[in-house]
Amino acid sequence: MSLSSDQRASGSRIACGTGNTERNEFSREERKLLLKLAHDAIRASLEHRELPAPSVSPHLAEPRGAFTTLYFRGDLRGCVGHVHPIDSLYRTVAETARAAAFEDFRFSPITVEETAQLEISLSVLSPLRMVQPEEVEVGRHGLLVSLREHRGLLLPQVPVEHGWDRITFLEQTCRKAGLPPHAWQTGAKVEVFTAEVFGDRDADQNLSDG
Repeated sequence: MSLSSDQRASGSRIACGTGNTERNEFSREERKLLLKLAHDAIRASLEHRELPAPSVSPHLAEPRGAFTTLYFRGDLRGCVGHVHPIDSLYRTVAETARAAAFEDFRFSPITVEETAQLEISLSVLSPLRMVQPEEVEVGRHGLLVSLREHRGLLLPQVPVEHGWDRITFLEQTCRKAGLPPHAWQTGAKVEVFTAEVFGDRDADQNLSDG
């Protein structure tokens, strides 16, 4: 079930920003394959054709939550992801790339002309785990705050980019969920995750370094 920035419904797909790489679980080759798959999925949709099934390693076939973020000339152009693993990683990347390009209703759909300059960033999430609020680490953890039908998620880079401390991070995630900022103190569930994030610029740098 899809969610946008207004948190229209309860579900696992959420519009977002990007995150920070905490660890290197994925090789350069795996990253390049996933980024290519994201680009190919968008182009295939624009050309009204099926996306050929890629040949992937067992690692990329594992179920994982992930977000795809799109940029055009440096500006955010769409972002959609799944918090919980609902399919293999490579299929999730393809699906969220298409959704970020055409179903993030904060933005107009991606056009054919934009694809040549479209930059993609992928965030692969660790499993969620419930924590006490004092255990949240700014710069390491992403947050999911939930209470009844309300859910709000912010990826790990958000508090770093805005200069937030832990309390502000918790408050802003509550606001993202449509809850009062102090809801993390009054019964809302606080869950954390980490994210490995990589994008086209990383791949280009790796190629030039290699």
